[in-house]
Amino acid sequence: MRVELIAVTQYLNQEGPEKLLERAGRLCYASAMGDTTKFLRARVREGHLSLIEHATASFYISGISRTCSHQLVRHRLCSFSQRSQRYVVEDRTEFVIPPSIAQNEEASRIYHGFVNQSRDVYKSLRELGIPKEDSRFVLPNATSTELIMSLNFREALHMFHVRISPAAQWEIREVCSRMLEELASVAPAVFGDLRAELREKHPRVFSE
Repeated sequence: MRVELIAVTQYLNQEGPEKLLERAGRLCYASAMGDTTKFLRARVREGHLSLIEHATASFYISGISRTCSHQLVRHRLCSFSQRSQRYVVEDRTEFVIPPSIAQNEEASRIYHGFVNQSRDVYKSLRELGIPKEDSRFVLPNATSTELIMSLNFREALHMFHVRISPAAQWEIREVCSRMLEELASVAPAVFGDLRAELREKHPRVFSE
């Protein structure tokens, strides 16, 4: 799995996203620019989150299953561009293996037999002239995919609250944990407190 922050909102003077967010928030209160970190942390803690919608981030995510991507796209305020099985030949596709299966020798044997067979059936259908958009019907949710995902900071906070939890599916939990680490490094006043809270509450999630 790869989760890479590839773009983030920059203020015109190249000071990064947090200065823009501070300016948006200061406008609400007609106050002068000052301590960015202190101001933004206070606004986030009190729930004044409309101001952080002004900043967005884009991630390149690869090596995840279509099971995971189906969950990601349920976050409808995000924007997605995903590898297309309709236009891209998938005869060399990889498959994501859940840890519970990888750790069980017999389950792993059954799993690999199935996914390899699905790849072989896909190739056979393509050789018979079946279009890619129809041949893909035999590929399982385990099929690896890649996408670019963009979202504003407020939606990111919501997504992390929902998905970084032992109750969430392991794969999307890992994706969101990595996204949070990336965003906390570029916007610590917005994401630093949440990162600390979740690492304390769910230490196992961040050590996976």
